[in-house]
Amino acid sequence: MSYLSAPSPNTGQLLAGDPLWLVIVKTVGIFAFLVVMTLFMIWFERRVVARMQHRPGPNRVGPAGLLQSLADGLKLAFKEDIRPILADKWVFFLAPVISAVPAFLAFSVMPLGGEVNIFGYDTALQLADLPVGVLVVLACSSIGVYGIVLSGWSSGSPYPLLGALRSAAQVISYEIAMGLSIVGVVLLSHSMSTAEIVNSQQGPWYVLTLFPSFVIYLISMVGETNRAPFDLAEAESELVGGFHTEYSSLKFALFFLAEYINMVTVSAFATTLFLGGWHAPLPFNLIANGYFDSGWWGLLWFVGKMMVLLFVFVWLRGTLPRMRYDQFMRIGWKALVPISLVWIVLVVCVRAFPHAQDWPVVGTIMLVGIMIVAVLVVVALIPERKQASDPDRVLVTGGGYPLPPLDLKVPKAPKRRQVVAKPAESPEPAAVAASSTPKEASDGDS
Repeated sequence: MSYLSAPSPNTGQLLAGDPLWLVIVKTVGIFAFLVVMTLFMIWFERRVVARMQHRPGPNRVGPAGLLQSLADGLKLAFKEDIRPILADKWVFFLAPVISAVPAFLAFSVMPLGGEVNIFGYDTALQLADLPVGVLVVLACSSIGVYGIVLSGWSSGSPYPLLGALRSAAQVISYEIAMGLSIVGVVLLSHSMSTAEIVNSQQGPWYVLTLFPSFVIYLISMVGETNRAPFDLAEAESELVGGFHTEYSSLKFALFFLAEYINMVTVSAFATTLFLGGWHAPLPFNLIANGYFDSGWWGLLWFVGKMMVLLFVFVWLRGTLPRMRYDQFMRIGWKALVPISLVWIVLVVCVRAFPHAQDWPVVGTIMLVGIMIVAVLVVVALIPERKQASDPDRVLVTGGGYPLPPLDLKVPKAPKRRQVVAKPAESPEPAAVAASSTPKEASDGDS
């Protein structure tokens, strides 16, 4: 049996029969939903963090401060749009667009609900269902890296360039771990279609059977979206603001919009992959013959699960301090990636065990998996080699800041050279006569 099956026939047939106007309605609806979610998340984040810090938060503009995000957006739109002299004009303009557009496109393959009736047409709450929908989301997140790199390079300033380089390294590193965490879901569902993955979770959700993959995905999605404690791409204390230091007005607003839409997208993707998608949780899926697990109820469950994950973003920002860049990269490459590889091997062994007819083959696969786990455990337990102590070496504290030697002697300041002023040369006699002639003439006239 092939590991990549076609999308669900029911979903595919429903989407294939959508007229053009219904596709446009879905597109506009998704766009409006993401924009409203961005405005809501800004307000929600400020209110939750304010509660954690025992202060009210935004509460002036609109009921409970709900219109504060809209007011801030309008204020940002009317700010002066500044472009540095050394910036590349067209690349500087296109970089925020490249970051924002893929964030919208990634949401097009998310199944928001089951079969519904819209203006007399039976359809699914999904814009498109592709056999490789999972790869579409990963590809859109990869394209967003180009916007980060181009914005730092086109600014013509060293600080945005440094911020763009470390941001690209961060996003690419954690995107690898995110991709590996999805492999287990593909192996169990036998499909890369998002609709088919949701349909395969009508029983137990993959958060139970693939819990290590779920944890790795949660950590990776925080690093992928440049959120605290992994917000090193915009570390104000180190890089002034990161790759968007030179941006203002609507261009900065596009970067801001892309960040929050990416948060919504990765949360919706985690809901689709691990939390059963739009299916109702227990015990609601067993009440009234599954009435609460169909129709427009699916949209409610999907948004509810997504909001729980979005709260995790805010919770982490309000509780954890920012990490050092070397610690952050060490977690991605030395922890998440090896653990993902070992977990994929174990999932393959478990999947192959009940279906294999040749027991020696199964035993060999399991033996190889056990050997890989043993090698990784041994490598992790081996202590790092310490460098030989050098008395002349500059001492370094635990925080990484160098200290001067304790017996340091400050050399004496060199003697300054004394510059002797040359005496002024006497003026020429002709010049003296010329200068005195007018005075004498004026005296004679007087």
